[in-house]
Amino acid sequence: MMWQKIKESLRDVLAQNIFDLWIEPLECVQSDDECIRLACPDRFYRAHLAHHHLDLIQNQADAIDGGQRQILLCEASQKALPASSQASQLRLPHIPDVRSSVRALHPRYVFEEFMAGDSNLLALSACKSMVAGADTVGPCLYINSSTGLGKSHLTHAVAHQILATSPAARLHYLTAQQFSAEMVRHIQANSMDSFKRKYHDHCDILLVEDVHSLTGKKKTQEELNELLDALIKGGKRVILTANSAPRDLNGIDEEFRSRMTSGLVTTIQEPDILTRHRIVHKKAKSNGLVLDEDLIAYLAQHIKGDVRQIESAILAIRAKSALMGGEIEMALVREVVEGIVGPPKNMTAVMIGEFVSSQFNVSVQDMQSRTRKKAIVFPRQVAMYLSRAHTQQSLADIGKAFGRDHATVLHAIKVVSDRMVRDISISAQLEVLTKKVKQI
Repeated sequence: MMWQKIKESLRDVLAQNIFDLWIEPLECVQSDDECIRLACPDRFYRAHLAHHHLDLIQNQADAIDGGQRQILLCEASQKALPASSQASQLRLPHIPDVRSSVRALHPRYVFEEFMAGDSNLLALSACKSMVAGADTVGPCLYINSSTGLGKSHLTHAVAHQILATSPAARLHYLTAQQFSAEMVRHIQANSMDSFKRKYHDHCDILLVEDVHSLTGKKKTQEELNELLDALIKGGKRVILTANSAPRDLNGIDEEFRSRMTSGLVTTIQEPDILTRHRIVHKKAKSNGLVLDEDLIAYLAQHIKGDVRQIESAILAIRAKSALMGGEIEMALVREVVEGIVGPPKNMTAVMIGEFVSSQFNVSVQDMQSRTRKKAIVFPRQVAMYLSRAHTQQSLADIGKAFGRDHATVLHAIKVVSDRMVRDISISAQLEVLTKKVKQI
């Protein structure tokens, strides 16, 4: 039995206690040419398994059968009925005969957990519009971004919302690779009519991830292009994701490229510093960490791009602080950040002070003076904030560079951090200054 083979392979790669706790209790309730459905004891077990072990289980299954079967999870109370029992059940008239087929969903990838910002607001609004069935973005939504910026979070959120609010809707959610593999299996089995009926006649919403993986796969492109044409003409909804804009995809048929752009094409950019600041705060809170404002600011300044790196940093900080007695200091945070993004440049507070003086057209001597003029105080605070974020120097050393003590530096960091959160123009200004500091 295929599940037994997968279990044996998992036994070889997992610690015995992990295998006994999370793999052994699983019950295979369905195994066919397309999927293996595993029943979990309860919904909490299922959520943990989906988050921590499902990718490994799927990888082991792919290694054994060449990616032909998808691993699906259900709860023990939702076990599939035997075929003979299913045949005797009466179907309610409003429930479709062909059910949705959805890849395993991350339990926390819902709209409520998505951190909105200027970099992703259009994509978020478009996805919500597609869920609501509003005709504001067209029949086809195309989302592209680099890895770790939220494409999968949004598509999972769409699937969660549709399954929760529109159970009669026939949703098919899969990756482009899975679509291709399923098509090949049907070609080999001489059952393409069944494949076409599933997607052309029994699909209300289609979600396909990673269409860039279809580069050079002419037959799959033709089939998916034909499907998109049928769904769009039938008033159905389609969401596609990729790592590049349609115009930048190589090895893609022009007709297929044109079809993908028949609705809204939107790009998720890297989150700005304000959004990163909020992400760090939220991730820390959800993981039970209380971080000082200067630590949050340091993480937001140094970890850019892949949002998953922020979560990795938070988890690493939590683990290391627990092993070291629970205290979280800047040295620990720096160590974690360096392990993720590499060592920072050998910058000093004096260098940053000189840079800030040129940007704000004030002298270094003025910033070191005792004056409390607003035109001098804010540049001084910005210089202290940037010095904390971009140097290895202590608060006391930063204070000395500006004729202040460490308490004043802490106050300056808090003032600038608070203003960045409240004032988008300040946030944008700091973003520009940060980019320039990195070029020094």
